[in-house]
Amino acid sequence: MKQKFDTIQSTCLPIRIDNCNTDLIIPARYLASTTRDPKFFGDAFMHDLRFDADGQPVADFVMNRSEYSEAPRTGVHEIIIGGQNWGSGSSREHAAWAIAGYGVRVVISSSFADIHRNNLLNCFVLPVVVSSEFQQELFDTVEANPQAEVRVDVPNQTVTNLATGHSESFEINSYKKYCLMNALDDIDFLLENKDKISSYEMARR
Repeated sequence: MKQKFDTIQSTCLPIRIDNCNTDLIIPARYLASTTRDPKFFGDAFMHDLRFDADGQPVADFVMNRSEYSEAPRTGVHEIIIGGQNWGSGSSREHAAWAIAGYGVRVVISSSFADIHRNNLLNCFVLPVVVSSEFQQELFDTVEANPQAEVRVDVPNQTVTNLATGHSESFEINSYKKYCLMNALDDIDFLLENKDKISSYEMARR
């Protein structure tokens, strides 16, 4: 969903799974769907870890635990803290659709699979790379206090653990940063610059 990015402050969903691949994020059977309904894909997010073969919630999976099932302020955790190498495996864009459809706007990890990282950006989800040490601190903080909040400041490219006051900077491509902060996809960006494109083309004739 297109939303302008500025500062995002939220409780977090800690998914402490290293090498969490795209088949875990959204099982392959959902890839045949032709809908782009965000709720459909949000409901499929981490489906086979959230539910057993009978469709019943797996009680000890983090997304089903009462302390993490809903964010206290908004009902939605806008930030995921993921394990290292988040989004490995197949390049399915549906994995990014599922994360966005669940209501997540930021995924924090110590590393991302490259294709998944780009898919997240294209779906208006910000992948934030932090050090392994800071990632561990965030996990420890959120698991000790599920109501602890993290602030992601996109203009200044910082992520802050509000419980400890510790911050780290993160990198983002300047083009994608501009698009996120202005809620523009690639087509929107081209349309925003169509006069410049036309002027360039006229000058080249």
